[in-house]
Amino acid sequence: MPNLQITLSDDQLALLEEVRRHQGLESVEQAAEWLAKTALRKAARRTSGRGRALYQVRSNDQ
Repeated sequence: MPNLQITLSDDQLALLEEVRRHQGLESVEQAAEWLAKTALRKAARRTSGRGRALYQVRSNDQ
């Protein structure tokens, strides 16, 4: 998965930390990924009416 570096405000970082603790995750990066996947699943469900599994796609040259 590509690494993206984003700048977060103190409030956003505190929110990610709260999500991290609530979900039992090890890092705020995992919390951000969890939130992104959750949003994508909800959008897919609204679009198709069904849940969809999300899998990381790996290129053949790795």
